[in-house]
Amino acid sequence: MRTATVKRTTSETRVEVALDLDGTGKASIATGVGFLDHMLDLLARHARIDLEVKADGDLHIDDHHTTEDVGITLGQAFRKALGDMKGICRYADVHLPMDETLTRVAIDVSGRPFLVFRVEFARGKIGTFDTELVREWFQAFAMNAGLTLHVETLYGGNDHHISESCFKGLARALRGAVAIDPRAKDEVPSTKGSLGG
Repeated sequence: MRTATVKRTTSETRVEVALDLDGTGKASIATGVGFLDHMLDLLARHARIDLEVKADGDLHIDDHHTTEDVGITLGQAFRKALGDMKGICRYADVHLPMDETLTRVAIDVSGRPFLVFRVEFARGKIGTFDTELVREWFQAFAMNAGLTLHVETLYGGNDHHISESCFKGLARALRGAVAIDPRAKDEVPSTKGSLGG
């Protein structure tokens, strides 16, 4: 069972995440940040990961700490659920269209975190959500999940669509990268014999 539960408490937030990498896409998300809830719901659905997220943060200040800490905690749970990474496909990439927007996402579940994020937004906010927090979430998630992650919006005009294409692209890439390769199900996909070291 590739599952994990992680709880993280700081002076700014309390976050609980439970996930199942081999789920059906069921999600129960309650962060107090509506737009983030929407993005995580579609992440779970398109990655086919069962996901529960509960967060209580200092939203009287802004959404930053909650968004970042959810990314950190989800990344930690993801890495924990992967275990020794035996049998995973490891690499995946996708071009994700969302109406007028096209985003490319490429991933290596390497255990060596790195983020390239080439995404531009026209406005500072999507509703009440700061668009700069999209990158903050991806940074926190990639660093804590141990992913080499490249996200690039090739073109787009609607900021909601741009953000959604990034999260859906990540979801589809994760789905492919963590899938078990039946031809190598007992092998760690590395010439070193281990990942993340």
